[in-house]
Amino acid sequence: MQYVSGIFKHSPEIALFLSLALGYWIGKFQFGKFQLGGVAGSLLAAVAISQVGVTIDNGVKSILFALFIYAVGFESGPQFFRSLGRQTIREIVMAAVLALSGLVTVVVLARIFELDKGLAAGIAAGGLTQSAIIGTASSAIDKLGLAADESQRLQANVAIGYAVTYIFGSFGAIIVCVNILPWFMRRSIRDDAIKAEAEALKGARVYGHGETPALPDIVGRVYRVQAGAGKTVAALEHSVSGGPITVERVQRDGKPIGVSPELVLQDDDLLLIVGRRSGVVGLEALIGPETLSEPGMELVVTTRDIQIGGKEFVGQTVRAIMTLSPDLRHGIYVLGASRGGVKLDLKDDTVIEAGDVVTVHGVQEDLQRLAGRVGPAIIPSDKTDFVFHGLGLVVGLLIGLFVVRIGAIPLTLGAGGGALLSGLAFGWYRSRHMNMGNMPSSASTLLRDLGLAGFVAVVGLQSGQEAVHTIAQSGLSIFLIGVVVTILPMILTMLVGRYVLRYDNVAIFAGALSGSRSANPAFGEVLDKAGNSIPTTPFAVTYALANVFLTLLGPLVVAFA
Repeated sequence: MQYVSGIFKHSPEIALFLSLALGYWIGKFQFGKFQLGGVAGSLLAAVAISQVGVTIDNGVKSILFALFIYAVGFESGPQFFRSLGRQTIREIVMAAVLALSGLVTVVVLARIFELDKGLAAGIAAGGLTQSAIIGTASSAIDKLGLAADESQRLQANVAIGYAVTYIFGSFGAIIVCVNILPWFMRRSIRDDAIKAEAEALKGARVYGHGETPALPDIVGRVYRVQAGAGKTVAALEHSVSGGPITVERVQRDGKPIGVSPELVLQDDDLLLIVGRRSGVVGLEALIGPETLSEPGMELVVTTRDIQIGGKEFVGQTVRAIMTLSPDLRHGIYVLGASRGGVKLDLKDDTVIEAGDVVTVHGVQEDLQRLAGRVGPAIIPSDKTDFVFHGLGLVVGLLIGLFVVRIGAIPLTLGAGGGALLSGLAFGWYRSRHMNMGNMPSSASTLLRDLGLAGFVAVVGLQSGQEAVHTIAQSGLSIFLIGVVVTILPMILTMLVGRYVLRYDNVAIFAGALSGSRSANPAFGEVLDKAGNSIPTTPFAVTYALANVFLTLLGPLVVAFA
């Protein structure tokens, strides 16, 4: 054991990564429908490893959490700012209900079990996983006018109560959000996340990595001209009623020839027709028999996102844009459009705004012509823009340093709240300027998963030994009181959310509930179960409010306990 302790003392990062490896292994086990998940597993593994003795710097924890919460904010920025308004009243009520029920629970238990003000405040800080309560409660104790030794004793009890209850404070929130809430709602987080995503996409199918439709909408076919001899290319393209088509290649006497609208087709010409399936398939009566591809008829087509910025298109309806320049649309097929990451339903009266993204399909030359007038093409890249995101993290951490005082109570977003706010703002800005701030989804996923699980593991390594030691000395009473403080306010808030606020979607409900407790580990597990970013917007709103509401509990607990 001493040998292992020596290894961890020399290289504490080994303990961190061992906690992650063991934690995610533990998290895979299922007990009926109950599964810990990697985050909760990492917390338990870290507590066990901490008993050997591990010293790990606070800066590691701060960095990991900042990376996690910034990535979450960046992914959700466009949706977050679009969702703000009257519809966020539910989230405001959720955060207020949890803070109020948490305060009442702590005060009632403190009086029943005759806890002093220090222990009560520490249990509130740990059971509700709001470390800022330690600072506000300690400041309030200083102002009670007690003797110096008594004030010091109460402040020491704040730390003891926090250390004993913090571990379950994190773990219990995961149980409520990931296991109890879906059981209570009789639906899974994943199913409701898929449902909400489908509603946001307005029925559009989202294909996973490596998936393609068996019947693509845009297809290419080769026809041999017989019935279409004597027609011009333009006349042929305009005579198809099933959907728009484009003549992309013409081969005559085995050799390719230039394609122009005025080109007159001759008998036995080979045509490569590209267009929507409804228009391309079944043109034998109009052109001639379909044939297999011939050498020289190959064509590379590209699907590209273009962000609309051209002044002649911004503020125009789809109907008006379609009449602006028919030649601009030649060979271009619109697959869809989105605004702030949400699919647009393109109707004749839909007004196009600056920053809207249109997904188009065509040959490279046509796409370049389109981008030259409509707006910049968004080139896919696996590179992360570290200038943009480095600045985003700096701005967020600077915001977290600001402290606003209401009387003697200091209020601050902290590094986590600042990084979240900055991530939201930079994510929104990126949605308006898509050629900067690139972060591939795989990179964002790594930041979220490693950041959160690493943060939780560091918490376990730092606090686990002291928590276990304190429980062994003082018995289970403080720990069990902390369990009630963790679980009861969340259950009460869950009931209010379901029957008063009428939350119906489990994924959205879980995001709001975890945020109202500023329960980052629980939110990480909710995101993992959801498989998409649906829970993020309600979490971001309630998380920001919870940082204020829960911080205020410190002096209130000291006053009423």
